Amino acid sequence: MDYIKIGWIMNTHGIKGELKVYPLTYDINRFNDLKKVYIGNNKIEAEIERVKYSKGLTILKFKEFNNINDVLKFKKDYIYIDEKDRVELPDDHFFVFDIIDCTVYTIKGHKVGTVTDVLQMASNDVYVVKDVENGKEYLIPAVKEFVVDIDIKNKKIVIDPIEGMIE
Repeated sequence: MDYIKIGWIMNTHGIKGELKVYPLTYDINRFNDLKKVYIGNNKIEAEIERVKYSKGLTILKFKEFNNINDVLKFKKDYIYIDEKDRVELPDDHFFVFDIIDCTVYTIKGHKVGTVTDVLQMASNDVYVVKDVENGKEYLIPAVKEFVVDIDIKNKKIVIDPIEGMIE
């Protein structure tokens, strides 16, 4: 079974087993539609009992855990869902996990490197591209002005960089 990260457990919340989660999803309200998730590297299945939101974070309560001592061990773990439960994104939108490990080329065919991270900024995402051959790292704004094509199936991104972007 394939899993998708949708949140990072920052801390506990209160003493009744709630967890404060930093959402890693396109739509924070996505948690309202979920019935079950998987917690941590061991993918412990948990049924969502209640969802709340506070200051851009998600507060989750699971049926299986009823006090702070039950959930302390999950602090700093990720929350996952089955790949079959992922939402459909609009055209020209991609999941972060789909972008990671894509190879980036210029429109002239020059290999720039591999996407190692996606920084989610207020205005747009930024792809962190690492060139292992020269050890350089480049920041490519994920906007149509620079990103010409994204081919998730072939893990390939084509960019049209401005002068100085990848030098």
